[in-house]
Formats: sequence, structure tokens, C-alpha cells
Amino acid sequence: MESVRIQYIAIVGSALLLLFILYLIRQKRLKEEYSLLWLFFGVLFLAIALWKDLLNHIAEWIGIAYPPAALFLVLLMALFVIMIEFSVIISRHSRWIRKMGQEIGLMKTEIEELKKKESNDHKA
Repeated sequence: MESVRIQYIAIVGSALLLLFILYLIRQKRLKEEYSLLWLFFGVLFLAIALWKDLLNHIAEWIGIAYPPAALFLVLLMALFVIMIEFSVIISRHSRWIRKMGQEIGLMKTEIEELKKKESNDHKA
């Protein structure tokens, strides 16, 4: 009886996670490209919650004797994959910001040179 209650809690929690992700996407607070991993792992957690034997099969396939330990491994892997994804995104944005800063610096230099040239032309 207790395991059924835990399963219901897991189903509700996974469904709420998926609904929250979809809400963030619809509100444009989470871009679709960044949400794919969250959606994938949300669906995976919902599948594990709905089909109790899936966790046993995953644990057996990995070679883990205690299925809840496999769940922690799946959670840990999900976090690592999401952190790597965000690190790639942050690195890409960092390069873009640096490039934009350099371009702004060049534009400021050109504007100052044009102002100096214009003021010299007016003096002459």
C-alpha cells in the first residue's frame, strides 16, 4: 500500500514538472532549444513513475542490484547532462559578448576619429 502511495506522488511530481516546463516555454521564459533536455528527463521520470518495472529493468541493465540506487544514478546523469548543456550555452554566449564588446570598442574608436576629423575640417 505504501509503494502505491509513493508511486502516485512520483506520478504527480513528474506530471507537475512537465506542466511547469511547458508553462515556462509558453510564457517565453524558457526557450524551446534549452527545454529539450528538461522535457526529455521529465518524460523519463514520468515513465519510471508510471511503469514501476522500468526502474528494475534499468537497474538490471546497468548492473545495479538495488533499483532505487539506479534512480539516483539516472538523476545524477540528468543533472550532469543539463550542466554540460548549460556550460556549452554559457561558453557560446561568453564568446558572443566578447565579440560584441570588441565591435563596440572599434565603433567608438571610429566615431571619435570621425569627430576629430570633422572638428579639424571645420577649423581649417
